[in-house]
Formats: sequence, C-alpha cells, structure tokens
Amino acid sequence: MSDFETAIRIMKHLFGRDYQFTLSTAKDNIPSSRMVDTFFDGESFYVVTHRQSRKVTEIENNPNVSLCGRKMHAFSGQAYNIGHPLKPENAAVRSLLIEAFEPWYFKHNDESDENMCFLRISPTAGFFHADGTGYKINFTERNVNAFPFSFDTVLTED
Repeated sequence: MSDFETAIRIMKHLFGRDYQFTLSTAKDNIPSSRMVDTFFDGESFYVVTHRQSRKVTEIENNPNVSLCGRKMHAFSGQAYNIGHPLKPENAAVRSLLIEAFEPWYFKHNDESDENMCFLRISPTAGFFHADGTGYKINFTERNVNAFPFSFDTVLTED
C-alpha cells in the first residue's frame, strides 16, 4: 500500500462519519464561513444542504472552498452541487449519508423539497493528523508527506 493510500485509509477512519468542519466560501473576494456536517467516502467530502443557501450560491460562482476542523484538520478543494438526493446518480451517496447522519438526516431534511441538494467537495490539498503523525497531503499529485506531530492545543467550549 502506498503512503497516499495509507493516508486515505486513515482519513476514511477519521472522517468517514458525521464530522463537523467549518466550510469557507467566498463572494467578491470576501470570505464566508459556517459549520457543516460532512462525510468522507475516500475521495470526496459530502454535505447535505439547500440549493438556495448562501453557501451553494457562493459555490456556484466560485467553487474554491476550504474545510477546517477543531483539531487543526484542514483541506482545500473544489465544491460542486451534485443535485437532489433522489437523483438516480446520487443513490449510492444518499445511502452513505443517511447512514452517517442517521440520528438527524430525516429530522432536518425534507427530500420532497426540490431545493434539497448534496455538495461534493473534492479536496486538492490538506493536513490532518492521527496517532502522533501529521500528514500533508496533495490529492492532485496523489502524494503525502508524513511527519511526527503532537496535537497539544487546548480546546475550549466557546
């Protein structure tokens, strides 16, 4: 297994569940950030949202986004509205998201609303850490730099 494949396997372990990130977009070169629930399938992060939300409007005009987590995990990439959950081509992703977001998926999402949609965030670069190792990853070139890393930041509630 290559270093890149190992890094992806670790990412799936860390982020292949309901994982909250701050999603940053931009409009007219002014950044905008909000918390989102994500799921990583081994290639892309996915977000469930509404087509008329500010984030979708901004992404449709500028697909460059970043994700940042509380534990210094950070990724940049391109985001795309892949459409309504009930589109046939979204069936596999929908199944994964329903399972990952099971406690709240149907409580907070109305699939009868034609504006409900999925965002796919295809990362191009990023940093994450696990078990004393930091990983600087380049998804475009499919390479990773692994190095000793200790997460010693004190997290606060507010």
